Amino acid sequence: MSNAIEVVQLTKSVETQNGLLTILKGIDFNVNSGESVAIIGPSGSGKSTLLGLLAALDNPTSGSISLAGTDVTTLDEEQKAALRKDKTAFVFQSFMLVDSLTALENVMLPAELAGLSDAKTLAEQWLGRVGLADRLEHLPKQLSGGEQQRVALARAFISKPMVLFADEPSGNLDSVNGQKIADLLFELNQQQGTTLILVTHDQTLADRCDSQWRMENGLLSKVN
Repeated sequence: MSNAIEVVQLTKSVETQNGLLTILKGIDFNVNSGESVAIIGPSGSGKSTLLGLLAALDNPTSGSISLAGTDVTTLDEEQKAALRKDKTAFVFQSFMLVDSLTALENVMLPAELAGLSDAKTLAEQWLGRVGLADRLEHLPKQLSGGEQQRVALARAFISKPMVLFADEPSGNLDSVNGQKIADLLFELNQQQGTTLILVTHDQTLADRCDSQWRMENGLLSKVN
């Protein structure tokens, strides 16, 4: 089984008013293609920092990250943007929809950026799959939190990403809607064969993943 992600001795340090703060302290981490992985740990332990680095949204201080066979630490910003567009998708706790675009337009966006001629048809199909066929023309402010996250899931999956990064995808939802989003996330992920990297405080959500890793004091260790 091939690796979707390979991380070797990854570190991340930032300058603060109190001096240099080392957030990640030499992390080694491999994820198989098609695997679902939960990263758990206390707030402030570096989980979201690691996720941002894996998704090529930030640069490490040292170490290497191979994403879909490409060492992202050797790429410039334009090359990283192209890699993200072609290989990855991201689901955020705060949904991150474009307020001025309808649900349909939000989902169409990555398909249009990928140059797909049938972006509208695909977006309609994906919104139907997440149960929002009757919300195509609604703006985000006209949708509930659970509906907004379903739009975000449709937007993430429309481009058939190799790797899906999810940062507390149910964190802003009540328990009922959080459960619905979790069910939908894992259902779609399994159907698409996507590699899933999930940051969560929700142990129930983590238990649904193939493996769990714990981040604490800048170090990452495998739980199971």
